[in-house]
Amino acid sequence: MQKCYLAVDIGASSGRVIAGYLQHNKLVLDEIHRFENEMEEKNGHLCWDMDGLFQEIKIGLKKSVEKHYHPLTIGIDTWAVDFVLLDQDKNRITDAVAYRDHRTDGIMEEVFQLIDQKDIYQETGIQFQPFNTIYQLFALQKEKPDILEKAQYFLMIPDYLHFLLTGKITNEYTNATTTQLLKATNQKWHQDFLKKLNIPAHIFSEPSHPMQSIGSLRKDLQEELGINLEVVLPGTHDTASAVMAVPAQDTIYISSGTWSLMGVEHHEPISTPQAYDYNFTNEGGANGNIRFLKNIMGLWMIQEVKREWNDQYSFAEFVELAYQVSSFTAKVDVNDQRFLSPPSMKKAIQNYCQKTNQQVPETAGEFAKCIYDSLVESYHQTAKEIEELTGKTYNSIHIIGGGSKNHYMNEKLAAVSKKTIYTGPGEATAIGNLIAQMIATGQFDSIEQSKQMISQSFNIKNFN
Repeated sequence: MQKCYLAVDIGASSGRVIAGYLQHNKLVLDEIHRFENEMEEKNGHLCWDMDGLFQEIKIGLKKSVEKHYHPLTIGIDTWAVDFVLLDQDKNRITDAVAYRDHRTDGIMEEVFQLIDQKDIYQETGIQFQPFNTIYQLFALQKEKPDILEKAQYFLMIPDYLHFLLTGKITNEYTNATTTQLLKATNQKWHQDFLKKLNIPAHIFSEPSHPMQSIGSLRKDLQEELGINLEVVLPGTHDTASAVMAVPAQDTIYISSGTWSLMGVEHHEPISTPQAYDYNFTNEGGANGNIRFLKNIMGLWMIQEVKREWNDQYSFAEFVELAYQVSSFTAKVDVNDQRFLSPPSMKKAIQNYCQKTNQQVPETAGEFAKCIYDSLVESYHQTAKEIEELTGKTYNSIHIIGGGSKNHYMNEKLAAVSKKTIYTGPGEATAIGNLIAQMIATGQFDSIEQSKQMISQSFNIKNFN
């Protein structure tokens, strides 16, 4: 049987269980199981199906055995900010409400009445998004204060899935930083903020760092699945895992998927007034450093347009269609809140173009070019802001994740930024998840060694 490590990588639309192992001095990936992940209406809110996700993870474990793998460890990463609460008996007492739900509409401004906005940024270093956990918790406190009174444990989505595997309670560091409730300086929960918002401090555990085992499978799962393995914390925030897979060390990166996360690795938080004005964030890195980055809307916009066209065109076809409408020039501000969760993405884009006196997209190619050109413009502006805030010039931008395959955007960004654009690996998040497990078990001695392995294992392209 082939020994391997299992990465469970769950995004906002789908999840995968991927086996990874070394063979002939290269990292080999094998997708064992893929499944859908969709928000569902439940109790008046958009929610994630946590029971369904856990069943899919178990299916992936079973399939790994059926494929004659011998998994040594498993680790789970997902998106950030969303959470569940457990009671004293460790039973879940909340739905996993999704960040695109409208319960936080107007909540951020209410929080600013209790805590000065600049103090929040100075203390946490986290950029302002209306769906950050701090605002979700305050919305819950307003809507159902009795739930918070019963709560004993706060778990973010991957923490909860790890709990279902092991029975162990953890608050993993990289994801905990995205709550906007963790002090950037000492990685402790901000007691003063919690008190002002009437959120019980005892529900939070001291953050646990990646690349450590939290225990083996629960006994009942060992019997049900006929398997036992260690559960190892990766960077449970998918971007933290993705950044682990950037082959180069001294580069601007873009983790390109539903969201585009663009930034650099830095040794300490940058919480200056200028960083505040540019709305940059200081999230925890899987290797203990700071991911200084900006959240950009990302390929969510084309995903929604694709869906509204009833999946008539593939993502590759949208790229080809964009090339065919070279004379179309309309652009939008991709970070405008109207694009976060509109009833119709096509109409939201058309309305923006109308209000800004630009040509209104009608065809699939025009929508694609509008979105891609707008993203490239946002990337170019963000790169300039990064260099201004860090006081450093970067010669390259390295794009990882599914969006790294978009040839049109890669060419455009190289032309606009005058930087070398490197692309790949596409499966960066799963690779970073696996790397954390391999370092934890001694397969790799260091981050540097793992980056060298990634470079020689995957096809890295460049655009000048």
